[in-house]
Amino acid sequence: MKRSKSSRQWLDRHFKDEYVKRAQREGYRSRAVFKLMEIQEKDRLIKPGMRVVDLGAAPGGWSQYARQLVGDKGMVVALDILEMDPIAGVPFIQGDFRDQEPLDELRGILQEKPVDLVISDIAPNVTGMATVDQPRSMYLCELALDFAKEVLCPGGGFVVKVFQGEGFEQYIRDMREAFGRVVSRKPKSSRSKSREIYLVATGFKL
Repeated sequence: MKRSKSSRQWLDRHFKDEYVKRAQREGYRSRAVFKLMEIQEKDRLIKPGMRVVDLGAAPGGWSQYARQLVGDKGMVVALDILEMDPIAGVPFIQGDFRDQEPLDELRGILQEKPVDLVISDIAPNVTGMATVDQPRSMYLCELALDFAKEVLCPGGGFVVKVFQGEGFEQYIRDMREAFGRVVSRKPKSSRSKSREIYLVATGFKL
């Protein structure tokens, strides 16, 4: 199938992207890993021995990086609706985060023990229509927050990708009710045209 002009332009930008090239050099699966790296440099969320859940993990860059930081005494569990190539030491569940079955499987792996950090880079399949994409995105963010509140230990942390728009301000208010500190981050590796930002919450309050 012949590619459209816009598809060719996207591919050209993608392969010229400095973060794509850097990810390839350093053995990471996607440029998205550098967003988490920048957050880590500022907020020092991930520490050796931590238990971490990665929601929307595929293709696995965040899980790769988190696994390096938590070490052999820590744990990273990944979940995504898409397939993901195995990462040594990272249990992976393929399933829809909106369904009960993959969440039950995830809880089984966690053995009902609390986790220290939930990280979520989940985004819906976009249609290009803000009136459709924004509610879908916020719904996934709300599910991720509900999950974090269910599994986090006291003082735990939460990182979530959010698109600014309808529902965003209320979502921040909900996060501030649940956590002692909530800050927003726009990593340099996040494309400037994107409305995405990352909310970083610490000090989970039971």
